[in-house]
Amino acid sequence: MTYETDIVIYGGNAAGIMAAVQAVRMGKRVAVIEPSGWIGGLTSGGLGDTDSGDKAVIGGLSGEFYKRLGIKYSQDEPAWLFEPKLALEVFQDLQQEFNIQIYYGERLDLVDGVTKQGNKITQITMESGKVFQAGIYIDTSYEGDLMALAGITVVTGRESNELYGETGNGIQTAHALKNQLPEGIDPYIIQGDPLSGLLPHVNLDAGGVDGVDDTKIQAYCFRMCLTDNPDNRVEITKPEGYVEAEYELLFRSIAAGQRIFFKLAMLPNRKTDSNNDEGFSTDYIGMNYGYPEGDYQTRQAIIKAHEVYQKGLVWTLQNHPRVPQEIRDFYKPWGLPLDEFVDNGHWSPQLYIREARRMVSDVVMNENHIMLKQIVENPVGMGSYAMDSHNVQRHIDANGYVANEGDVQVKSVKPYSISYHSIVPKEAECSNLIVPVCLSSSHIAYGSIRMEPVFMVLGQSAATAAVIALEDKQSVQQIDLNKLADQLLRDGQVLVKKW
Repeated sequence: MTYETDIVIYGGNAAGIMAAVQAVRMGKRVAVIEPSGWIGGLTSGGLGDTDSGDKAVIGGLSGEFYKRLGIKYSQDEPAWLFEPKLALEVFQDLQQEFNIQIYYGERLDLVDGVTKQGNKITQITMESGKVFQAGIYIDTSYEGDLMALAGITVVTGRESNELYGETGNGIQTAHALKNQLPEGIDPYIIQGDPLSGLLPHVNLDAGGVDGVDDTKIQAYCFRMCLTDNPDNRVEITKPEGYVEAEYELLFRSIAAGQRIFFKLAMLPNRKTDSNNDEGFSTDYIGMNYGYPEGDYQTRQAIIKAHEVYQKGLVWTLQNHPRVPQEIRDFYKPWGLPLDEFVDNGHWSPQLYIREARRMVSDVVMNENHIMLKQIVENPVGMGSYAMDSHNVQRHIDANGYVANEGDVQVKSVKPYSISYHSIVPKEAECSNLIVPVCLSSSHIAYGSIRMEPVFMVLGQSAATAAVIALEDKQSVQQIDLNKLADQLLRDGQVLVKKW
């Protein structure tokens, strides 16, 4: 079956829904293709403690989203701390209000999913055989599958510092100070015995000197929504597939003094957004390298492994005899909320894909743009969060102990603009595709841009550009950028903050 529309959006996460709303507001027909049965992505998948940075630059539909959440809580101000189920409600409200057609459970055919004539996509094909045809395509997925299948130049991993004149890219051992393991942890299965082999997921070395490139990916995790309300709580039991050896490093970290293992950032109604914290935590370091370019089966196995690891972590902290009683007592009250993720065993359906593929286009957002050392032309939104890379690997350091590598945290000077040229491919590669999530950015710059409010901003801007391209019969690279800026400003986007 073939479906024809004006704009096809691949990915029903927060960016995708905002792109759809904007397209409908501007009078265009839109189809949203969501590979799962869930909309809202990470925003409705557990990230209730918003990584907002400077809230003054979160405009347009993104700002409206948080205002709508505030209304859900009967408050006049936007809600920056919220329960996943209410975020989902807001996305569903928008879907109904704007009559957005969402095709759930439809995945791109990873072999023959994109058909092009020259540099133009003519149709995309799902595994089910459904075909979607449109004038413009927007890839809002966290993985960038549509982008990659369309033949766009992409990169994964970390560039060298030398490539774009950066300081926080590439391998980072000296700067990996946050979320670091306690000092002095032996790396071998039998302590002091190299012949016994290394602990799971510990490398012999970092793979090179600081600042050189590699293909490794910063760690993923689930943002766990937990509660200690006994009337709304289900216990996390020992998961099937639990392997105690996965937690030997945890036991040694405890022996070396670690006492906090994940955040309990409080949301309304005694719920948490529990994220990675300290040296051994919810990030499953080194276990996601095959995800960005993996097929669906590979990715599903990685997602399941992360779920087992994190549930196993909670169970271990609550129950294992090698965990001191005071730590067990601290974590024991926490379980999964009965009123969250009711169709998925109360566990989030969305793994935190902090970074996958990134486009390489005519403008590559990099550290110098973030730090205001390089001018950004034709902005379509702003970011303000720190450049934030989670750890990438574990290795034996110069002293012979286990260390984490890759965690870099550098605050931006002030909010910075994001270039339109970083969300469109090179015209020779594709003239009718926009990529607001897996945009053209270096690894370390993406660590700041990759925040859900910013993705929503860029989703709206992408849809605005798509409508202009359709109406003016232009490629997305050749649209009138003054017209785009005028429309974005009319619709409440913040493009340049004035102090």
